[in-house]
Amino acid sequence: MTQFLYTGGRVLFPGASALEEGTDLLVEGDRIKEVGPRLSSGLAARIDLEGRTLMAGLVDAHVHVVASGVNVAENAALPSSLTALRAARIMNGMLMRGFTTVRDVGGADHGLKRAVEEGLIDGPRLVISGKALGQTGGHTDFRPRSDNRGTFDERLGALGRLADGVDAVRRAARDEIRAGADLIKIMANGGVASPNDPIHALGYSRDEIRAAVEEAQNAGTYVSAHLYTDEAIRRAVECGVHSLEHCNLIQPETARLAAARGCIACPTLVAYEGLALEGAALGLGPDSVAKIETVRRGGMESLTIMREAGLPMAYGSDLLGPLHKYQSMEFAIRARVLPAHEVLASASVIAARLCHLEGQVGSLAPGAYADLIVVDGDPLTEIGLLDGQGARIPVIMKGGRFYKNDLHRSDFA
Repeated sequence: MTQFLYTGGRVLFPGASALEEGTDLLVEGDRIKEVGPRLSSGLAARIDLEGRTLMAGLVDAHVHVVASGVNVAENAALPSSLTALRAARIMNGMLMRGFTTVRDVGGADHGLKRAVEEGLIDGPRLVISGKALGQTGGHTDFRPRSDNRGTFDERLGALGRLADGVDAVRRAARDEIRAGADLIKIMANGGVASPNDPIHALGYSRDEIRAAVEEAQNAGTYVSAHLYTDEAIRRAVECGVHSLEHCNLIQPETARLAAARGCIACPTLVAYEGLALEGAALGLGPDSVAKIETVRRGGMESLTIMREAGLPMAYGSDLLGPLHKYQSMEFAIRARVLPAHEVLASASVIAARLCHLEGQVGSLAPGAYADLIVVDGDPLTEIGLLDGQGARIPVIMKGGRFYKNDLHRSDFA
């Protein structure tokens, strides 16, 4: 079985606030076998890091790999074969930025997940919700008011599907789980990219939300909800939702309630930065453009509110189309108000917990997947090293396989 020994550098353990010197890491097959000082193995190819930083592969807990365009209605109408090929390129870009696991919360199907597992696509490990569930006129309904046609729910490029009423929500949740979803996603608030639901609009009745939660729990999983306003977040938490997406307008009391209930939030501040920079030029409609500033203003304050409440925050990007290139900018945005080690933990141990892969990904412990990146420098003091499309990440390994190797060592496989 192939072995690799990482040595001669510094190690950033997930959640740690300082780098550790003199620690080696041994990979065997697709797993981390051993971590400790002065390891040796006669079978291992030696990887001399020469002072660089070794850390766990990054985890992004909010992506849409099938979103090759910013206009989600046009994206849904694309042929599924074209969407799949574009998704392969998007996923490869994520992997080359150092993201070895991603949680897709609207769009990706079991076929894409299987394609990664079979090696047909060089991309991150996929955790999927299948299609997000939403109500007519809500955040999965991208038809303009004058369009009474279908929503292309059956196409791979559709990020969501419509389900109205308790019975329909139950049926849709069961169908997504049958089709391979690892969790259920619902749209419980208005959104930016959809034309007819203002940010303050509530999505789904309490009974519909509880129905989705019960079906997810019956299957041994949880519900993730698209949320912005404090009212919508509190309602979702009270109904049993576990994963709180965005949360830009959350208030302290609700944040404390969510923390007490064991929820995890997943802010996605870079999404609004990207849309503000390029959304209109890339075809985002004027109704959607007008909503951006509403959620963008509250985003930075929400980070402090959630941190003070003890509400864990996973890393998320939520980018569309050409904006996927901004995926790593989320690190620098959060670092304006949060300590760097907490921001980095959001893309390792916390995101791994949200993916139900705790101890398997986002970890440097023996037995975890050998998902590793090497960074030219110290990301604790210069978090921007993770930006730049992976330019300062010379080594990317997923499951014990090198997907990038710019160290040019003769003993690499």
